Amino acid sequence: MTWEEYATAWSRLHGGFDPREAPAVVRGWIRLAYIIGSFLGRRRVTPFAVTVAGLLLCLAVPLAALLGPPGLALGAVLVLLAAVADGLDGAVAVITGKITKAGFVYDSVADRLGEAAWLTAFWLAGVPGWLAVTAGAAGWLHEYVRARATTAGMPDIGAVTVGERPTRVSVAITALLVAALSALVDTGWPPLVLTAGAGVWLALQSVGLAQLGVAVRSALRP
Repeated sequence: MTWEEYATAWSRLHGGFDPREAPAVVRGWIRLAYIIGSFLGRRRVTPFAVTVAGLLLCLAVPLAALLGPPGLALGAVLVLLAAVADGLDGAVAVITGKITKAGFVYDSVADRLGEAAWLTAFWLAGVPGWLAVTAGAAGWLHEYVRARATTAGMPDIGAVTVGERPTRVSVAITALLVAALSALVDTGWPPLVLTAGAGVWLALQSVGLAQLGVAVRSALRP
C-alpha cells in the first residue's frame, strides 16, 4: 500500500480528517506509523497483537511508579512506547486489510484501560485519588460524548479539541518525566509535580469537552 492509498484509507476511518493536510508534527507521526506498520505487516504481525502489547505496556506503568523516581522515568518511557503501539495497531490493520469492527472496539477499550493505568500510577506516586479519578472520568466522557454523537448521526468527529488522546499522552509523559527529574532537587516534589499534571489533564479535558459539546450541538441541531 502506498502512502497516498494509506492516507486516503486513514482519512475514511477518522471522520474525513486528511493526514496530508494536518500540521507537520501530526502528519509526520502518521507517516511514521505507516512506515513501521508496513514493516510489521510484512512480518505478519496482527493488529490485535500490537493492541495487546500496547495495553501491557500501559499496565506496567503503575508497577514502575512503585519504584520511586527512577520508576517514574521508566513510566514515561512505557507511556511513550504504548502510544507508539496505539498508533501502529490501526496502521497495521489498514495496511494488511484487517480492519474489523471488533478491532475498533478492542482498540478503544485498550485506550481507556491504558489511561486508567497511567492515572493509577499518578495516584500511587502521591496524587489525590479524587483528582486522578476525576481526570480519568473527564477523558472518558470526552470519548463517550463523541461516540454517542456519531451514533446519533454526527457525520464526522465533530471537532479536534485540546483534549484529544495525544494531549493525554503528552501530559502523562511530561508529568512523569518532570516528576522524576524534580526528585533530584527535592524528594518531596514528585507528588506535587504529578498533582499539577493531573490538574492540567483535567483542565484540558474540560475545555475539550466544551469544544466538543459545541460541535455536537451544531452537527445534531434539528
